Amino acid sequence: MTDLNDVPIFDADTHMYETPDALTKFLPEKFSPAVQYVQVGKRTRIAILNKITEFIPNPTFEKVAAPGAHEKFYSGQNVEGLTLREMQGTAIEAPPASREPRARIEEINRQGVDAALVYPTLANLVEHSAAEDPDLTVAMIHALNQWMLETWGFTHENRLFMTPVITCALVDEARRELEYLVDNGAKVVLIKPAPVNGYRGWRSPALPEFDPFWKDVEDAGMPVVLHASQPPLDEYINKWEPPSTNNFMTMSSFRWLALGHREISDMLGSLICHGTLTRFPKLRIASVENGSAWIHPLFHDLADLNKKMPQNFPEDPLEVFRRNVWVSPFWEGSVSDVVETVGWDKVMFGSDYPHPEGLTEPKGFYKYAEGMSERRAYDFMGDNARRFLGLPLRNPSPDAAEAPADAISV
Repeated sequence: MTDLNDVPIFDADTHMYETPDALTKFLPEKFSPAVQYVQVGKRTRIAILNKITEFIPNPTFEKVAAPGAHEKFYSGQNVEGLTLREMQGTAIEAPPASREPRARIEEINRQGVDAALVYPTLANLVEHSAAEDPDLTVAMIHALNQWMLETWGFTHENRLFMTPVITCALVDEARRELEYLVDNGAKVVLIKPAPVNGYRGWRSPALPEFDPFWKDVEDAGMPVVLHASQPPLDEYINKWEPPSTNNFMTMSSFRWLALGHREISDMLGSLICHGTLTRFPKLRIASVENGSAWIHPLFHDLADLNKKMPQNFPEDPLEVFRRNVWVSPFWEGSVSDVVETVGWDKVMFGSDYPHPEGLTEPKGFYKYAEGMSERRAYDFMGDNARRFLGLPLRNPSPDAAEAPADAISV
């Protein structure tokens, strides 16, 4: 038995903290009035289209909550009944490893991590806040990608794989952005799991009118991550419970309950029901930081609809999911349950470093792991992310590419 500490970890969920100029440095001048940092009392906030957004408490990231500060909350051990803000304690300066790639390489070496996907943090609020102006949305996303390329690159030492963003709001612009990212060496892209607002209004990005974009993605062999973002359901939830703030750290229990993971379930359901994953069966889609509690209800509903409306499903929708979709469950979730549902080769580890809702240390996951075998450790902790990205596996076993002996037929 290999010591689990020797398994080469590929962390599928880590983040950068952007500098304040990330959205503005490359933004065309005509859009600059729409994106402003403003002082509200002693705090700096970001205003987009003249509306202050509070979703991210400190968009400059000069001070942040320590990595793993909310671990007790997410692991269900908040016996004191603390709020997230109370739990996080005193803010710290953003770790150097969250600001640039050389320091991140030093940090993952210290952590014992082999490689990682690295997501922007500010991208969480861009599309939601700028949605009413599709041209602004496209411009902000491109500006962020230009900043990311200059500051981090899209790959670093073949160990850090940054995730530039594509908005699907305008199909032709999405295609141009993909071409720009491919030309500059991106190995993976990030898309918000939500409907998009274009010139014709709101719609699913899985409708046939978006097929030219998805064909380009498939032809490029580009993996796509659907990472949790600012929820698109705020207006609906506000009808039940008017918010005192949109800061995610101060959400009520009802808001946590009602929001759930609706956006990722609907996004993947749309990719299946609207036929994108059937028309483009080689697409590789990953759900990251959306948990896994939504999988069983989605599978139940898809199976039920396939019986009631078989004419709408040219393929078994569950098999489409298992063929095309990878899942990175929350670190506090059950790995074995997800493996048994979606497949042994489609489940990826993610620590969410350096965010407070993540783990203090990636290897801290092992204290939550439930009887993980050597083979599952190799697959879950690293090789399944490599499968997603199309990278060589690190398990030295000659059988590493085959299903494990204990794989469950689903």
